Amino acid sequence: MRANTHTTARPSRQARSSRPAGPNRKAGRRHPLATIALIAIGLGLTGGAYAAFNTSTASAAPTVASQESVDQGKKLFQANCATCHGLNATGTSNGPSLIGVGAAAVDFQVGTGRMPMAMQGPQAPEKPVQFTEADIKALSAYVASLAPGPGIPDASLLDGKGNAANGGELFRVNCAMCHNVAGAGGALTEGKYAPPLKGVSAQHIYEAMVTGPQNMPVFNDLNISPSDKRDIITYLKYIEKNQSPGGFELGSLGPVAEGLFLWIFGVGAVIALTVWITAKSN
Repeated sequence: MRANTHTTARPSRQARSSRPAGPNRKAGRRHPLATIALIAIGLGLTGGAYAAFNTSTASAAPTVASQESVDQGKKLFQANCATCHGLNATGTSNGPSLIGVGAAAVDFQVGTGRMPMAMQGPQAPEKPVQFTEADIKALSAYVASLAPGPGIPDASLLDGKGNAANGGELFRVNCAMCHNVAGAGGALTEGKYAPPLKGVSAQHIYEAMVTGPQNMPVFNDLNISPSDKRDIITYLKYIEKNQSPGGFELGSLGPVAEGLFLWIFGVGAVIALTVWITAKSN
């Protein structure tokens, strides 16, 4: 006998396709533009956070200058700087881009005579300034107009009336490994060097900290606050004005110079005295 089999009738394909979608299916559907919208929101939030971070780390407000000063700076730039940095300051194989370096970088480099460079080398040396103060301000205004960057520091941060003790501690922790504890400078690798800081203006010291010229790292306001930068400047100006309590400081180069001085002159004097006594007795 053949066993009875029961089959369940299935709805036709046409019936299934004409069946209205349930509420769960409607709720789970995603609009085709949803992914694009999420990407746009993510990019907007990322850009906003980046802009806020850059604003928080800026050391000074961008320098506000007249359009006349900017135009004059552009002419000076194209005549004296475009060969290395490009007509639009975007950089070439001979010089970096200046977009975003701010007025502080231009004021430091040009104001100390490091720029324009006389020749390519491991480091731009300090030399006599080739521009007037008005021209330097115009160049700074032009570069600052290209993109936001560190501005010229406020005079209140350069008065040298901060905490010299705190500034000395900060300098020893962050700067002394290159510039020496007394700011006397020192040699680095591959022909580079950290310059001495005696005789450097407070404005240029501050600008160097916020722009990081040559091999120097950048110390923005998250690394060293403006008041701490003021303290460092106060310390440097204090040791510049006050003589070393130990007498002849031998260039403040530390124990190597002192040991060499003692070996040459101290031991030499002992040998000379011994020879003199021996000759005298004979």
